[in-house]
Amino acid sequence: MISFSDGFKARNAPPHCDCEVDRAVPRKRSLPDLRGLVLPAAALAIWWAVSALHAGKGGLLVTPAQVWQTTWQQVTSGALAKALGASLAREASGFAIGTVLGLALGVALGLSRIAARVIGPSFDTFKQISLFAWIPLISVWFGLGDAAKVVFLSLAALLPVAAHTCDGIHAVPRAYVEAARVFRYTQRQLVWHVILPAALPSIFTGLYLALIYSWLATLGAEYLLVAGSGIGNTLIDGSENFRMDLVLFGIVVVGVVGSLLSALARAAERAVLKRRGAALIKENV
Repeated sequence: MISFSDGFKARNAPPHCDCEVDRAVPRKRSLPDLRGLVLPAAALAIWWAVSALHAGKGGLLVTPAQVWQTTWQQVTSGALAKALGASLAREASGFAIGTVLGLALGVALGLSRIAARVIGPSFDTFKQISLFAWIPLISVWFGLGDAAKVVFLSLAALLPVAAHTCDGIHAVPRAYVEAARVFRYTQRQLVWHVILPAALPSIFTGLYLALIYSWLATLGAEYLLVAGSGIGNTLIDGSENFRMDLVLFGIVVVGVVGSLLSALARAAERAVLKRRGAALIKENV
């Protein structure tokens, strides 16, 4: 039976610390989620089985072993490095130019009523034009070389960056602006310390889409503007020479590079937003 004195002692006893127990218990390590590999593994198994049974017509369906052999040849001969380097150089150039122009245009449309009224309707119409509709005009003005491809990729990157930058600025809560005016922020301080930081998530969405769109447009530009080397030209060579192993190799490279670019963009977004959040916390302390 528990007495009153026992309860009094229990209430007045020093608090028990479970730190030693917590340190002694090992934390469970989170295992990587491998469920995303189920579908590729199943597709590879079906591909291997169909090719082993010779279910496809001659030459139309190659085996995974043939694609792996082609991959090894492309890597060891340096053809992959040359083609991929050319494609990524064009993609980086077009992405950089389109991003700079898109940010400038988006900020102007988002902050200036005059720009929104003068440029906004034309920009809305420009967005409705298919990107590939500009190929004939670009090829006439800039030829079939790298300059034409970079211009095409710049257009692919400019549109999402400008649109999402403008939308992000318009979506900034009115309360933020009113609070900045209470603290007598200048127009420059309002833009740099309130509006643009609040619009960062939308801006990063535009940058992410621009990176992906410019990579996809790289393949389209190399396929339609055939001069020069690149992964798109590798696909064309495989198709013209009826080498399905080379075509499948190019498709796999395009998918892997696109996934890596997507992961890189997401990692950069998380790092910048985390750094921005840490800076805001430091300012408020």
